[in-house]
Amino acid sequence: MNLMLMGLPGAGKGTQAERIVDKYHVVHVSTGDMFREAIANKTQVGLKAKSFIDKGELVPDEVTNQIVQERLAQADINQAGYMLDGFPRNLEQAQALDEINANLNKKLDAVIDIEVDPQLLVERLSGRFICKNCGATYHKLYNPPKVAGTCDRCGKHDFYQREDDQPQTVKNRLHVNIEMNTPLISYYQKAGLLNKINGAQEIDQVFAEIDAVLSKIN
Repeated sequence: MNLMLMGLPGAGKGTQAERIVDKYHVVHVSTGDMFREAIANKTQVGLKAKSFIDKGELVPDEVTNQIVQERLAQADINQAGYMLDGFPRNLEQAQALDEINANLNKKLDAVIDIEVDPQLLVERLSGRFICKNCGATYHKLYNPPKVAGTCDRCGKHDFYQREDDQPQTVKNRLHVNIEMNTPLISYYQKAGLLNKINGAQEIDQVFAEIDAVLSKIN
């Protein structure tokens, strides 16, 4: 079984990816893992990718596509199938994946898109704050201090938010991801592969929806 996993930051992809791997034993292939492995193995295309990364530049699609083809051709994936996470990121990469699958005599069986309202994601992702004195981490929704405004660990009252966790930063990050994902969602919908999953539910319910889709393929 060959899958692609989609979802905005904070949608719970990581948690659901673990559950999918545990039940269906597919190989979880993330973009970062592919790059690290190709670079560590000093493959020709891995070294090419490293030359861009070392300069702080984006790795071109052509190089990324070659790394994906190398990874998807490996023995563990031939035996178990794959779950792509972080690739494709644009239409050109999606079309390249179609070619890669054809070259390797594979096919993409399903695209799982974990959908959560962006406003809820802003609340999830911008809720974290930290005690200035001792560094204890809290979340206004999921892990607030026992007494509002007072650190459980040191009793101080001074908190701050990292730049990455501030609402405007989170909104900007989500906006970029929405713009990137929208053409892919349309592409896979037209291909009849897209499965929209309600990611606003409890974790077990989200997985039950995913499981219902995958059990029909497996």
